[in-house]
This record gives sequence, C-alpha cells and structure tokens, in this order.
Amino acid sequence: MTVTRLRSSFRDPNGFLFERQGRLLRQVTEVGRADFEAVRASGVPARLMDDGLLIPHVELAVTEAATADAAYVLAPERIPFVSYPWEWTFGQLRDAARLTLRIQQVALQQGLTLRDASAFNIQWRGSRPVLVDTLSLGVRRPGSPWVAYQQFCRHFLAPLALMAYTDVRLRDLWRSYLDGIPLDLASRLLPRHTWLMPWALIHIHLHARSVGRHASRPAPDVARHRGVSDRGIDGLVDHLAGAVESRRWTPPSSEWGDYDTTHGYDPATLEAKQAVVRAALERHRPRVVWDLGANTGRFSRLAQAAGAYVVAPDGDAGAVERHYVALRAADAERTLPLWTDLRNPGPAQGWAHEERMSLVSRGPADMILALALVHHLAIGNNLPLEAIVTFIKSIGRRVAVEWIPKEDPQVRRLLAARDDIFPHYTRSHFEAALQREFVLERSEHLTGSGRALLVAVRR
Repeated sequence: MTVTRLRSSFRDPNGFLFERQGRLLRQVTEVGRADFEAVRASGVPARLMDDGLLIPHVELAVTEAATADAAYVLAPERIPFVSYPWEWTFGQLRDAARLTLRIQQVALQQGLTLRDASAFNIQWRGSRPVLVDTLSLGVRRPGSPWVAYQQFCRHFLAPLALMAYTDVRLRDLWRSYLDGIPLDLASRLLPRHTWLMPWALIHIHLHARSVGRHASRPAPDVARHRGVSDRGIDGLVDHLAGAVESRRWTPPSSEWGDYDTTHGYDPATLEAKQAVVRAALERHRPRVVWDLGANTGRFSRLAQAAGAYVVAPDGDAGAVERHYVALRAADAERTLPLWTDLRNPGPAQGWAHEERMSLVSRGPADMILALALVHHLAIGNNLPLEAIVTFIKSIGRRVAVEWIPKEDPQVRRLLAARDDIFPHYTRSHFEAALQREFVLERSEHLTGSGRALLVAVRR
C-alpha cells in the first residue's frame, strides 16, 4: 500500500503524519515513546478530547506504521479544511491563542507542558479551534521554563498587538515570517504608548531586547540552577492569558463589511437568487462548498443548512470578523470563515515550497458559490473572464455563479472612476468562456434585475 508522508510534518523527532490510501495517520517514533506514554497515562489527552480542545484519535496496531522505528500509530480525526494564520481574522487568532494557553494550563496541572506553541498546531472545526498536534504535549522537567514562551509571543501575542494597535493588515507579515513575527520588529512597529502597557512592555518590548541580548549565548542548563517554580510558570501563563483576553479589535464601518445594509438586493431578486442556490445545493448535496466572497455569510448559511462543510473566504477584514463572531455565538461547526484576498490567494510556502499548501491545492471543493464576485475580479482587477473561469475550474467540480451586467448599479459604481476598457464584459462572452470548461446545467434570470445565476458542472 502506498504511504505518503505529509510535507509539513518533518520537524518533530517524536513523530510525524502520513497518509495511506487516503487515511491520515500519525506515527509516534521510539524517540517519542516515553513522552507519549507519560502524557497518555496522565489522562490529559482524554480530558482535552472530551472537552473538544484536542483532535480525537484512536490507537492502531503498530503494523500500520510507515517506518520501522514506530512505537505507536494513531488515527486522528481529519480536519475538513486546513487553514493558516495569514487567513485568520483577529478574532480567530485570539481564540487560537486562548486555546493554546488553556491547554498549557491543563497540562501544567499534571506536570506536563506544551513543547510547541505554534499557531499551525491549531485548526478549525468550523468556528471551533482545536489542537491537532497530540505530540506537542510532553513531560515538563522540574524547574524548567516554558520552552515555547517565545514562540507563543511570536505566533500570537505580537500579531494580535500589531493588529489591534497599529493596523489589522499587519497580519499579512505572517506570509514573510513563517515562525511568527519577530519580537524586535513588532516592538518597532507598535506605537509608543504600548511601552506603558505592562503586558506589552514585558512580553514584547523587553522580551525583544532580551532575545537580542542573549542571541549569541548558549541556552542555560536548567539542572545547574534553581530554575522556574511551578508558581512562577503558572503566573506567566496567567499573565499571557490576561494579555490575550484584553486585546480587542472592532471592525470599522466599511463598504463591504456593511454590504448587507448598503448594497441590499431588491427582495424579489434576493428571493430568486436564494431559490436557485438552494435548489442547486439540495439537488447535488455537496460535502464541501467554497463560498467565494462570502461577506457575512448569507449564502454560506444556505450551504451549511444543506449539510455541506463551508469554507467562506472574503477579502474584507470587517466582514469576515463579523461573520466569525456570529458563527462563534451560534457555536457553528460547519462553516469556516477566512480573511483572504482572492486576487492574491495564499501561495505554497515553507521548505521546498511544500510545507504550507496554496489555496488551490487545498481543493477541489464539491461546489463553488461565486455570487456577486465576477464583476469585482473582472472590472475591479482587470482579470479576463476566461482567467476567472479557469480559476474556478481549478478549485471546484461544480459552480453556481452570478452574472451582473454593466447596467447594474454595482458595476456602474466600479466604472464610475475609470475608463470602460472592458468590451468583452458581456453575458454572451462569459457564458461562452464558462461552457468551454463546464457543462451548463441551469441558467436563471433573477427577477427584478438584469442579473442571472448559472449552475454548471466541470467537464
């Protein structure tokens, strides 16, 4: 049977992830045996799984292993869609930080610790964050500091501070710094008044200076000094938790964040649009739907109600934050909002361009919803209609796509401040491009407008 080791799983000597016949498995190596057995015996993994904080897994026979140095083989629940910190809203990053610290607090109570506080270890079951790296839990040496403290500050506290106090768009620094935002950079970018905030002074500004001062010195040998007391490390984690909890970012009013009120459809048009989308969802029953340009999730909710797991990307930070907050309030498990610009979606990144997957490589979805989107890409970003269709084909097997003509007020708004250099932006040209790559199943005029909704399946 073919065994494929995941390209992103190579840094931990205690184990790694691999696939066999489409099934995701985790191997615990002999190097990691003692830690894994001690952690399991503590009861912490079972408690975390019961509380929904750790991804569930079952143990398999060691004969299922990928290599000869296996001590255990685990079969974890598979996350429907893998996302990355540069696709998360402020609220998502804060909730991922909360989860990381909560798990560290539980671990410390049983003499354990999180050896790794990477944001990449957190994934999402819809709006619920969950730790997916079972092997990041290990036994804490008495007197040892929290070895992942600096990593937590780079991966969570620094980006949250920059998003809250400088500019929310600085989240995109994640694309350049895959091991978290350097503390010295965060310190320089934060406004001066953050030096008066105890949490920022201690965990970012002074921490950055300490890192620079000790960068060339060897790591201290815990066995040679008194080390950090249990009370001291508990206090550190509690202080970090307070810092995370007190951070806030309120989405400003924006054109797209307030889309439902500022760009409202005529009721008849909206009902017709919802009816066509609902019919397509009920007919095909897709397992995974990507709602491109989801805004605050009106049509994502239709897809979720039809039983799909919904990935809901949008380029407006405020709209996605509002969508996420609403999902968290409803404890929704089947919709994942993402803040990502479809004009420049996440590329393949990391070691050998294989450690973190591009957006396209995380598809294809069973169905794509591309509603009120094409005109933004074609006119707002000068993308040829053929290129838009090709992109949709690369990420989805079926599509429900809305056509909005030049006469529509929303397209006229885009053209108001520029020359009309789009002679090929016509419905006939778009349908021809669509039908070269898809078989058209339905074309429906939307009552009360010049818009149309087309449903098609990939050739």
